[in-house]
Amino acid sequence: MSLPVLQLKSQADRRLRKGHLWIYSNEVDVGATPLKALAAGDQVEVTSANGKSLGVATVNPANLICARLVSRDTRYPLDKSLLVHRVKQALALRESFFPAPYYRLVYGDSDLLPGLVVDRFGDVLVVQIASAGMERVRDDIVAAMVQVLKPAGVLLANEHSARELEQLPLYTEVAYGEVPAEVELTENHTRFLAPVRSGQKTGWFYDHRLNRARLQQFAPGKRVLDVFSYIGGWGLAAAQAGAREVVCVDASEAAMAGVAANAALNGFRERVSTLQGKAIAVMKQLIDQGEVFDIVVLDPPAFIKKRKDHKAGLAAYRHINELGMRLLGRDGLLVSGSCSMHLATGELELCIQGAARHLDRQAQLIARGSQGPDHPVHSAIAETEYLKALFYRVYHA
Repeated sequence: MSLPVLQLKSQADRRLRKGHLWIYSNEVDVGATPLKALAAGDQVEVTSANGKSLGVATVNPANLICARLVSRDTRYPLDKSLLVHRVKQALALRESFFPAPYYRLVYGDSDLLPGLVVDRFGDVLVVQIASAGMERVRDDIVAAMVQVLKPAGVLLANEHSARELEQLPLYTEVAYGEVPAEVELTENHTRFLAPVRSGQKTGWFYDHRLNRARLQQFAPGKRVLDVFSYIGGWGLAAAQAGAREVVCVDASEAAMAGVAANAALNGFRERVSTLQGKAIAVMKQLIDQGEVFDIVVLDPPAFIKKRKDHKAGLAAYRHINELGMRLLGRDGLLVSGSCSMHLATGELELCIQGAARHLDRQAQLIARGSQGPDHPVHSAIAETEYLKALFYRVYHA
């Protein structure tokens, strides 16, 4: 297969040689290989300035990240054969950690499939495509999934902001078999119905699985507040472990209905209640009402989506953690999460430290958590590590 060439400037291949997969538009020698001559989704052979082949990449000339390496060998372009191979490699990792088929099967760059995410819900797969290159081979993606996993259904859940950056259309479509509106999964001995057709992202967030398991160690007999709860991942895990009462807070009416349905599914509806509303407003209302909890879980959406959001995002993390501390009783447990890639763990720790000192309380860090093994971190791509969960004992000295 003969591919057009994308030649890099002198020294611009250093990141790729270290294992990274991204190429920026200012690293391309556009005099030798004009980007404008390529179409979004094309595959190219990437070469160094001296003409040495570096592998195969997909391109999108309109983006700052204009190319993503998919293979180090030009004999293996992005096609069904390579996809089958990569999916089998990804599957082997997940099956070595998880006995049941509920996990993130493909995690983009970390599984050497940049622009592709696949979540597995038993015999249903939910696929998100985030690059023009992957969109070009979407039929091959579906065929590879069917060949390797023989699912009952494959859903393309392609209504997310990453596609807008690639100038791709937004759509949700059943690409194979049948996919119901909700699918069941089991996590940490708790059953959930995930709204894969209408929920957030793929319908579920597997990344905090191990952190929710850690919460279960502290939950028996406790009163728990789960803020930004979505359909109850943290709160219902606590209830499953024996929490005496769980209150879930989310702005979405559909999410609150999901919490109630999932609580009923597990048989502890009487111990779980919901409060619909914006998190900060609800937390302030609970403070005014004198409510006190043994455990407060804060798992917000990314407050720092871009570097320019950093200052405002830090203030937002500081604010919600201070509100969370005000809702804790003596020797309470604060679980503070962040999915902001641009927020370092140390920065979140400083936010919590600052909030504690402002309230004249002590905050003892007792555990740190990150993403699970179905979200592996690529050793050369720092951007693949994004998740944080900090467990603090908060008390009056």
